[in-house]
Amino acid sequence: MSLPTLSPLDWTALRLSLELGLVTTATLLVCGTPLAWWLARGRSRFKPIVEAIVAMPLVLPPTVLGFYLLILLAPKGPLGALWQEATGGGSLAFSFPGLVLASVVYSFPFVVQPLQRAFESMGSAPLEAAASLGASPWDAFASVALPLARRGYLTAAVLGFAHTLGEFGVVLMVGGNIPGQTRVISIAVYDHVENLEYGEAHALSLLLLLIAFVSLVTIFTLNREERSGRR
Repeated sequence: MSLPTLSPLDWTALRLSLELGLVTTATLLVCGTPLAWWLARGRSRFKPIVEAIVAMPLVLPPTVLGFYLLILLAPKGPLGALWQEATGGGSLAFSFPGLVLASVVYSFPFVVQPLQRAFESMGSAPLEAAASLGASPWDAFASVALPLARRGYLTAAVLGFAHTLGEFGVVLMVGGNIPGQTRVISIAVYDHVENLEYGEAHALSLLLLLIAFVSLVTIFTLNREERSGRR
């Protein structure tokens, strides 16, 4: 049985999901790097508390996280009110920027934790050697730490992107279901199932299944190469 052709709305949902995944992953890599570095190298007594906060999305039900994010992003919420003042109107909730912010929070541990492990695994010797040669802390980080952590960055990017594409509860709570603005591919699948359009739901689900499979193969390949390189 051949799969049905995707409708223009489904293609729009796919495009929006890919855009959300790319923007979210890029934001997480930029924002997560200093935090992961601090968690890997810092000695603060507050580190376990910060690590617990970072890992919260792993154990919280997505609807609970989405509910509290919706309160924060609503027009009368703390972040929503600041957004309205900065932009002169418009709601952060039920908008693409709101989806990005919610996705960053929801996928945070999937990016920060691989980066933290990559920074921890390199040890202190390479940085101490760079410092002994006169490199500044920034030069040592850019020329030594980042190249050594490249597999961690690839793993973090793949996990962050794939996890963002598979979001449902958080994006539904924060973004709703607005075609062309917040209707991402996971919500499109749900719509098709509700309307008993199982063929269309099957086609979109296969796309997500393929992306998830390729993501896992990539991660396992990177981990296998890393283990082989240490022998």
